Amino acid sequence: MRQAKAVEKLGEGKLQGPEDVYVDGDGTLYTATRDGWIKRMLSNGSGFEEWMLAGGGGLLGLALATDDPDRVLVCDAYKNSPSASKWQGLLKVGTEGVVSLASHVDGTRIRFADDLAEASDGSIYFSDASSTFEFHDWFLDFLQATPTGRLLKYDPETKATSVVLDGLSFANGVALSAQQDFVVVSESSKFRCLKHWLKGDNKGQTEIFIDNLPGSPDNIKLAPDGSFWIAILPPTPKGFSWIHASPTTKKVIAAFPTLVKAAKAMSLKGGAMVVNVGSDGKMRRMLDDSEGKVMKFVTSVLEFDDHLYLGSLVNDFVGKIRLK
Repeated sequence: MRQAKAVEKLGEGKLQGPEDVYVDGDGTLYTATRDGWIKRMLSNGSGFEEWMLAGGGGLLGLALATDDPDRVLVCDAYKNSPSASKWQGLLKVGTEGVVSLASHVDGTRIRFADDLAEASDGSIYFSDASSTFEFHDWFLDFLQATPTGRLLKYDPETKATSVVLDGLSFANGVALSAQQDFVVVSESSKFRCLKHWLKGDNKGQTEIFIDNLPGSPDNIKLAPDGSFWIAILPPTPKGFSWIHASPTTKKVIAAFPTLVKAAKAMSLKGGAMVVNVGSDGKMRRMLDDSEGKVMKFVTSVLEFDDHLYLGSLVNDFVGKIRLK
């Protein structure tokens, strides 16, 4: 990636699509993989251990619970088996097992819990990428750009879940500002991120945080300096921009599973990009590996101790690169 000559491949060959990553204050790395495990890096850095089995193959965004460092909050978007269905949604995972915090909102099932951010008061803001499609059909929603995504809020006092924003086009990454006065959420299908004010004179108002991004924004992480790191999924490969030329074209492709599979495969083979955006919504830095020489399809990026940790749905490792 630009400004990075090499990537350290943590857990190479042992991790199945580590989509999101989290590093605690002690430098312990956590990730969730396609086999349903939350995995944790061993203290000696020699590899990963299977820390907790938390669901099916749709574990996505995760973070340590602020009230208990031995518990992890994770989004589970998988519902293809009876055992997984009881866990789908927003989960809290610890040594005592898996607890479902939110599986429904306003009487509707949360189909595609994607990413989350916990506030200091214990409230959890998390995205429901699509009210129509589930994890295994994510590309169909992305292809059709259906505005059925939502930003949700779980209240630990009332145990209730409410809708903060709806009508979002593939609601994806979620992050709180350093002062927790606003929350940012990605709209992947619209190549932009929105800002929703939680405090101050603009409380309750929503505005564009950053738009016209060079690809689709995925997970968002707050950086130590108060800025945000955003993983950018690659745009349509060169020569295939006609796919998004019109709604009719996309509907035709969506009607044929073979075409959907081919279009999805092209997307997953794309390169990688991450951007750093200030709290004012202005881009400050970009790391670009458009040819995928270092990593492909980076879905999350987290800064810790002058390094970036990179997650991906298609790689079998967590990438680590030095910033300076």
